[in-house]
Amino acid sequence: MRTAIYIDGFNLYYGAIKGTPYKWLDLRLLCENILKPHHKIVSIVYCTAKMRSTPTDPDAPARQATYLKALRTHIPEINIVYGHFLKKEQRYRPVDSRLGPWVDVVRMEEKGSDVNLAVHLVNDARTDGFDCAVVVSNDSDLAEAMRIVKDECGKQVGLFTPTRLRTSKHLTRHSHFQRTIRKGNLARSQLPSPIPGTQITRPQ
Repeated sequence: MRTAIYIDGFNLYYGAIKGTPYKWLDLRLLCENILKPHHKIVSIVYCTAKMRSTPTDPDAPARQATYLKALRTHIPEINIVYGHFLKKEQRYRPVDSRLGPWVDVVRMEEKGSDVNLAVHLVNDARTDGFDCAVVVSNDSDLAEAMRIVKDECGKQVGLFTPTRLRTSKHLTRHSHFQRTIRKGNLARSQLPSPIPGTQITRPQ
């Protein structure tokens, strides 16, 4: 069965990878390890955004660039689609009253990944790019796109939940099968270091 993978990169990272030693993740191998053998992965759409350096982590963009280069080199069928970060300054009441009645907070929000994923998912379904789509996310905003692919395009839809929380019922309703990404899946799905034929190695 021709199977296409659609990954919300930040949902995957914050839902399953952050806090683990498994950040050098082979996205194709991860899905192969979870899917049944009759699935043949024909494409992977990986939606993310380029990180910015911060005072506490100035090397984050370089580490991400190395990882993305490794993915493009090792997985020829991957398509990396970029959203963007939006800087927002907001005022909140602090839990600790010693900080004053209000504190100003700078938040970096990743924007566009859910829209990009939904657009590619529906477009590929309508152009017969797959028999089965697997959505790697727990973002309920993707429910309508999944419904269109399942009900109107007649395609199989799978859902991989990268979260320690309960799977979204809105997404489950529009999928034929569901799996949870666990630490064991991550551990068995790491990229080689170095990437064969290159000098690309896993950052510290």
